[in-house]
Amino acid sequence: MHQPDDRNHHAALETWRGSWKFLAFGLVVLAYLVAIERPQWFVLRPATGTAIALASSAEAGAAKKGDADPAKP
Repeated sequence: MHQPDDRNHHAALETWRGSWKFLAFGLVVLAYLVAIERPQWFVLRPATGTAIALASSAEAGAAKKGDADPAKP
């Protein structure tokens, strides 16, 4: 049979675990809600100067041909 001290420790441990799980769930929900309000965070951008130059020249070449991406503003 369990000792009373052991039961109190187990109850405190379960309360602590539940609190941390609830906190983690709340932080995940908060991160999700913040992320869906900022879609620009998920746009892939060139990381280096060379990549920026190549990307801008590709866009300029596509614009000359009339094949510009209609999704880009």
